[in-house]
Amino acid sequence: MASGPQIGSPAPDFTLPGGVLTGDTFERRDHTLSAARGRAVVLAFYPGDNTAVCTKQLCSYSSGLETFEGLDAEVWGISPQGVDSHESFARGHGLRMPLLADTGRETARAYGVTAPGIGVRRSVFLIGPDGVLRWKHVALLGATFQSLDTLAEQLSGIRTA
Repeated sequence: MASGPQIGSPAPDFTLPGGVLTGDTFERRDHTLSAARGRAVVLAFYPGDNTAVCTKQLCSYSSGLETFEGLDAEVWGISPQGVDSHESFARGHGLRMPLLADTGRETARAYGVTAPGIGVRRSVFLIGPDGVLRWKHVALLGATFQSLDTLAEQLSGIRTA
């Protein structure tokens, strides 16, 4: 596993296809990290759509979107599945954040979170409004995830730093 970006360094930029469920519409478009400058971005890498822990994690973040918005942050879910899978996952669970398709795992490699067998390690990267990596957590096994409260606490620190 590559080490990925270090805290305090610029976050690797990327553009990935994805979509976000807004009401009954799944709006597909490309998402580019550098285009989100000015707001904090939570990148939540997860192994797969419709798996038990991933579903709990993303449902937790989706139901807490107001908390993230109150901290002037966006949450993007990233996994190796395609946009069609993401649309089905979002519709099935009412997920309201963008879900991005890293089908070739290039972005996961840039962040040092590829893993044999599972493909992508469950991990979270908090990118400051200036595009700099401020905090990260990479799980070894991925059976648990970083809570909304933990991420909100870390984001609060970014805003006051």
